[in-house]
Amino acid sequence: MQEIRCGKCNRLLAKGEALNLAIKCPRCGAINHVRATSRNSEGSRAPGKEPSHDQNRQGL
Repeated sequence: MQEIRCGKCNRLLAKGEALNLAIKCPRCGAINHVRATSRNSEGSRAPGKEPSHDQNRQGL
């Protein structure tokens, strides 16, 4: 689980995972934007082992 903290005052705002989130800090009022770099940021697959699009289409 990932901690989401305010970029201005470092207050803990949430714990969990988010794809795209905008949250206002109740302490300092800063708007914090959180975007995941990928859908499966901590995923169950090993790094670099995701199949390419061509490999996915072979089974069709």
